[in-house]
Amino acid sequence: MSLVFAAMAPHGFPVIPDLSEDAEGGLKTRAAMEEMGRRSQAASPDVIVIATPHGFRADGFVCVSNACRGAGTLQWQGRQVEQHVPFDQPFAKLLGETARDAGAPVVFGSYAGGGPAGVLPIDWGVITPLWFLAFPENMVGKGDVLADPPADTGGPRVVVICPARDLTAEHLIAFGEALVDAAEQDGRRIAYVASCDWAHRHSATGPYGFSEAAAEWDAVVLRAVESGDLMSLASVTPADIRAAAMDGWPQTMILAGVIGRSGLTVDVLSYEAPTYYGMLVATYR
Repeated sequence: MSLVFAAMAPHGFPVIPDLSEDAEGGLKTRAAMEEMGRRSQAASPDVIVIATPHGFRADGFVCVSNACRGAGTLQWQGRQVEQHVPFDQPFAKLLGETARDAGAPVVFGSYAGGGPAGVLPIDWGVITPLWFLAFPENMVGKGDVLADPPADTGGPRVVVICPARDLTAEHLIAFGEALVDAAEQDGRRIAYVASCDWAHRHSATGPYGFSEAAAEWDAVVLRAVESGDLMSLASVTPADIRAAAMDGWPQTMILAGVIGRSGLTVDVLSYEAPTYYGMLVATYR
């Protein structure tokens, strides 16, 4: 099996130690992310495919990165971190074409020019999980993210995908199944990470206000993850997502396809909602 590891990881970036000592109360999540990173490194993937809800989106499609590398910065309370990420263009091409053949709508996305100048801006949905997964040697506190990247350290390369929020469960699951098929064709060790924060309405002081639907839907998601029945979430509707302001459904439907095809089994490491949004960490091996 070439699909060797998968994870569900939050992207609330104060969990990054270099940005906040107390992680906004999410220290349980930080510890779980550190364990996730250890498990990923033990699985030793050659390529990490990460799905973010906050990247370059094209309505009606899964956007697959087709740049040479990615770079971005995050800022929090006067602190800044930077990340440079080497992309894997051959696997991106194989993944996109395999998914198209399976009936999933795919577009390839890049930015700027070709070669090393083709730098895709990466967002907190990518930077936060990868901070724990693979790239501590490529993190610096400040600098110019469009400068030449650090020397390749031989760690895993990355494919960033961004599923549109209007896609059906059928299309997203098909993409996840195609990811496993592409991994088999490629022959290298591949990992998939669903970057997901969950309901954003746990607190009246948060930007989305309070709703009882937040705790209710986070409980539904947690039960589905713990039971290994991600397919049960295929019936979630756009109205359900809006009611709780959930941020993880498309990436999780891709994960459902990955798990259904690969047979990896889940280990839930943590769940908490220390501020206004829910964070769930789970690994699949």
